Amino acid sequence: MENAFGLIYTGDASMQLRELTFSRSVAAVPFGGRYRTIDFMLSDLVNTGIYNVGIIAQKNYHSLMDHLESGKEWDLHRKRDGLFVLPPFVTHDNTGVYKGTVDAIRSCMGYIRRASQKYVILMGSHTIYNTTYNEMIAEHIASGADITIMYNRVGDYDMSEQFDDLRIAFDEDGRVTDLALNPVRPATEFASCDAFVMEKTTLEYLVEDAYAHALNDFTSDVLIKNVKNLNIRGWEFKGYVARINSLGSYYRHNMALLDKDVSKELFSSGHPIYTKIKDEFPASYVGEGQAVNSIVADGCMIEGRVENSVLFRGVHVAPGAVVRNSIIMQGSEIGENSSLDNMILDKNVTVGVERTLSGHGSYPVIIRKGSKV
Repeated sequence: MENAFGLIYTGDASMQLRELTFSRSVAAVPFGGRYRTIDFMLSDLVNTGIYNVGIIAQKNYHSLMDHLESGKEWDLHRKRDGLFVLPPFVTHDNTGVYKGTVDAIRSCMGYIRRASQKYVILMGSHTIYNTTYNEMIAEHIASGADITIMYNRVGDYDMSEQFDDLRIAFDEDGRVTDLALNPVRPATEFASCDAFVMEKTTLEYLVEDAYAHALNDFTSDVLIKNVKNLNIRGWEFKGYVARINSLGSYYRHNMALLDKDVSKELFSSGHPIYTKIKDEFPASYVGEGQAVNSIVADGCMIEGRVENSVLFRGVHVAPGAVVRNSIIMQGSEIGENSSLDNMILDKNVTVGVERTLSGHGSYPVIIRKGSKV
């Protein structure tokens, strides 16, 4: 895979994610107790053998850059190639605010043209899965396709989570015949996983041509409008896919990790997921502290009871406190005799003594980063 590089776009975010992306990009949203969503994209690329990765940032990217640093944890701190964070900058042609994905990709065309690899994997940052792209790239080359889209079969459709939902229709030869973005009534169960393989020169031409015609969005203005002109094909991924496109989906996919089968598939030992290392003491259980069917990260101190929950690093659950069906992010404090159920607490939230906070499984309540309740 020395002949491919990765390009990850981190700009767009669904408003349905609300407080989760108030001060961070989707790529930096915490997931699964100790990870960020960007960890899965980077790990998939590195496990494929790709060591040239560009990350297009647009806004709220300070948290993302702090997490990535030099890319050492993903073995991307290299003399040749490596990790490149591409934040917006002001030039005569660029105001620093991208109008869409076409504008964002064009703004880093210098990086793309300098890449020595022939093929590019263009990715978004809100779809989580664990795979390698070797087979996908091999099929792309063998088929002679202009673009290959990674997709999976989706089950029940939830209108509340309709964000960047690209549905795909094929003919009997496997060629894409139709693409529909955010359809009210999807005509197909095949949904894009937001990963596209193509030759670098193809990407350059499509982006420059779209920009010349004042078109801004890569999906709607490039892919959909050219579906009849380009040889677009699909590669099916049959594993677990988590689309972080709403607060409900974020909650549901974190809770799904409590299922051993899902956790084993998403954190496959054959394809490890790498993240920023923080040296902290192991989780400790003091007095009557206990956790049942939960993910408890290192650095946590549990003096109360935790059930069916995901706790990130450094969370403190005081004596008498009960946390159920909740996601508690790094550095949060749960006061004595407090009760939490179906909650999402962002980083460094403090819950006082004898507080009762409750949401619902279909509508969890989120508390913004740094809040005191």
